[in-house]
Amino acid sequence: MGKEPQDFIPELTDQEGPQPGPSWARKGWPLSGVAAEDDLTQSLDPIAMKIAVAKAADKAGKPTDPKAIERAAEDSIQAMLLIRLFRVRGHLAADLDPLGLSHRDVPEELTLEWHGFAGKEDREVFVGGAFGYDWVAIGTLYQALKDTYCGNVGLEYMHISDTEERRFLQEKFESPGETIQFTDEGKRAILAAVIRGEQYENFLGKKYVGTKRFGLDGGESMIPALEAVIKYGGQMGVREIIYGMAHRGRLNVLANVMAKPYKVIFHEFQGGSANPDDVGGSGDVKYHLGTSTDRSFDDINVHMSLVPNPSHLEAVNPVVLGKARAQQAIRDDLKKHEQVLPVLIHGDAAFAGQGIVWECLGFSGIRGYNTGGCIHFVINNQIGFTTSPQFARSSPYPSDVAKGVQAPILHVNGDDPEAVTFACKLAVEYRQVFGRDIVIDMWCYRRFGHNEGDEPSFTQPLMYDRIKRHPKVSVIYTERLEKEGVIESGYADGLTAEFTDHLEKEFEAATSYKPNAADWFGGRWSGLNKPADPENARRNVESALGDKLMGSLGRTLTTVPDDVNVHKTLGRILKAKAEMFESGEGFDWATAEALAFGSLVTEGFGVRLSGQDSGRGTFSQRHAVWIDQKDEHKYIPLATLPHGKFEVYDSPLSEYGVLGFEYGFAMADPKTLVLWEAQFGDFANGAQIMIDQFVAAGEAKWLRANGLVMLLPHGYEGQGPEHSSARLERFLQLSANDNMCVCNITVPSNYFHVLRRQMLRPFRKPLVIMTPKSLLRHPMAKSAASEFTGESHFRRIVSDTTEIADEKVKRLVLCSGKVAYDLIQKRDEAGLDDVSIVRIEQLYPFPGDPLALRIERMTNLESIVWCQEEPKNNGAWFFVDRLIEEAAEKAGKSGMRPCYAGREVSASPATGLAKRHQVQQESLVSIALGLADGGAAARGDSK
Repeated sequence: MGKEPQDFIPELTDQEGPQPGPSWARKGWPLSGVAAEDDLTQSLDPIAMKIAVAKAADKAGKPTDPKAIERAAEDSIQAMLLIRLFRVRGHLAADLDPLGLSHRDVPEELTLEWHGFAGKEDREVFVGGAFGYDWVAIGTLYQALKDTYCGNVGLEYMHISDTEERRFLQEKFESPGETIQFTDEGKRAILAAVIRGEQYENFLGKKYVGTKRFGLDGGESMIPALEAVIKYGGQMGVREIIYGMAHRGRLNVLANVMAKPYKVIFHEFQGGSANPDDVGGSGDVKYHLGTSTDRSFDDINVHMSLVPNPSHLEAVNPVVLGKARAQQAIRDDLKKHEQVLPVLIHGDAAFAGQGIVWECLGFSGIRGYNTGGCIHFVINNQIGFTTSPQFARSSPYPSDVAKGVQAPILHVNGDDPEAVTFACKLAVEYRQVFGRDIVIDMWCYRRFGHNEGDEPSFTQPLMYDRIKRHPKVSVIYTERLEKEGVIESGYADGLTAEFTDHLEKEFEAATSYKPNAADWFGGRWSGLNKPADPENARRNVESALGDKLMGSLGRTLTTVPDDVNVHKTLGRILKAKAEMFESGEGFDWATAEALAFGSLVTEGFGVRLSGQDSGRGTFSQRHAVWIDQKDEHKYIPLATLPHGKFEVYDSPLSEYGVLGFEYGFAMADPKTLVLWEAQFGDFANGAQIMIDQFVAAGEAKWLRANGLVMLLPHGYEGQGPEHSSARLERFLQLSANDNMCVCNITVPSNYFHVLRRQMLRPFRKPLVIMTPKSLLRHPMAKSAASEFTGESHFRRIVSDTTEIADEKVKRLVLCSGKVAYDLIQKRDEAGLDDVSIVRIEQLYPFPGDPLALRIERMTNLESIVWCQEEPKNNGAWFFVDRLIEEAAEKAGKSGMRPCYAGREVSASPATGLAKRHQVQQESLVSIALGLADGGAAARGDSK
């Protein structure tokens, strides 16, 4: 027998509870008589079918002679096949396109002729409980199948391997009491929500003619549908919803779903700020901003937040998932995932075209990243800017990518707000029961162009001719409700007039509106603040350990439990660690890191480390997870510590998605040290959008602090162009206004202190660290126990390891990273006693004042050299050049400009030839020290 799907899902930690896809039957959902797919497959066996038909015929008083049973069994098999084909392919014949431009022929296998029932509509067939029937006329069955699977909702679910999930969806779809049914009161509420959505867009269009708003026009059915998510989610245990969406319809969602006051949005349209001027930051356009609020349905309060996002489509998705995961951890909801619900709203072209969508879908069942299911709502405008669907994807639907994680997909006609609302209700139920992703693909249209100033008829004249003549959703739904007798004529006009009057009053109030002071630091961020001045952002804090804690952590990190059989090499590593703690000498990078993590956990902080192969470490240096060599059970020493929580996850092979996820986690939880580690530093290139738009600029644009740490292995060891450089220059170019901290650290104890400083300071900034490779085991890159205890702290500048009197120094070589040890070794071999080598461990914020003090003490200084391994157009040179000059000027060395010693400019980060690398390395070191002629750099001349 084959394995069940859940057998292929990695085991979860104790904190996470059951896997996605729990048994809904075990949760108290009653099984019905609806024939599930498994039953149908069994029934297609002719012998089994004859037996079943014979029993049913006898019970129903129908003929039971062999001929009658033979024919009835044949009819039943065909009827069962007909049911199966409608379940599999019925969505292809569903009425989904409001414009009627999508040519969707009914598949031949969904016709009575194909099954031999043409002209036999009155013949009764045995279907064993399907649609509530034992025996049913084939015409009645056929109509039920068309009404169910080919109406305004098309369901794709037969790709799901789990039987219980399919049964659940069939129950909801094929039982009359579970299909699209709303009370008259519910229908009037849906109409009111649609009118609010439409009139809000109309109002903005009239008041701010030509202004971009990326309206929802044509997709207003989403408004009552999202309200259904709040209402039904609250009834099923949801207490927090975290939304992510791009710009189309965002202002409408902010106003009509998130309840952001209309006057605030109008104030922003009039050029005002959502926050007072004194909070700082650059701000962002209205349709990128987020908000948070509380809404109640049926006396159940649900907190909601809309995460701010850039124009990079779908980039916000992993941030939402990471934030949801953090909130679930904070609420102790990681076992059931019932209280916090992520909802992602997509465009059709972006959902099909952006790879980040798949990266996020891939999180849905993975240990450490699972959020218990996400509801994906696709606003299917049937166009992407100017690109028609046939040129935007290679699949029938934009949602097809979701089949890769066996997510059910509900295709729905956006002109039917009841159907869209039903789809969201079903999506909430499915998610809460099974803890898995589900997709709603709402087919609608974009009444105007990509923005309100665009002319879409340039590229889609036929579509936009049809749209001009197509009635609005409110008109279609109003006529329907009037025919049903739910509302009287003029009812909708009254709602429209009342809401428009309210908007006019809010518009007037916007002119005198004054926003409250922005509160960045409420809730879990209480006690933290924004640094009052730039120097405040650079200050150090005491981050040393006491001797007692140091010893306790040493025992935790080196003691192997009796029931753990470690690898023999790991045994030797642990023995060496034990000797470090015993002697107080030789602490390496990995041990320093473990001390930082362990001490923070002991002090009550959380630590979450994720990345590709982070448990062991890319370079076999970390060994945070010990794997038993006999049965492969895991032992995580730091997870045994009290007070806080330590987590380490080997992530999916993703940079963009995982980095975004960790950023979102850090956004929600400032009390957890959240670290993302690249396998090699250049892998961060794959996450550049996340770095540019969120890590570097998020605080300035959206007033949202974040303490994410990025660990990027960096250093030139002759490994070629791909794994040498973490592109330090890019991070330095992005650095401004105290937006983040960039370090290139060479001392294990300094790494320890910068990690602890990250959590002990009263504010949060992203921290980017160029972490080492060869220095992980370099004999000179060691620290003593005293550097972790006493009064030690993080050092932005590290002095020369060789004591040289300041007045003797004639040449100052400044550098950052691994090259420092090459310089020290070469300098000492050459016996130079007038060359000082100083390391800049924190490149941004640049330690200009302390550097000036050091230079000032060097009274006989003749030249300053900046030495780096990276090519001249890379690395830190262009960033530090003028900053070093400014420091020299402050030190009274006016006119002394630094010289460059390093590789020449290069389009490639590094050579791929080991011999050439070695020649280059020896040359740049010699030039920096003045041992070789490197032109201006060797002579100490100015540039």
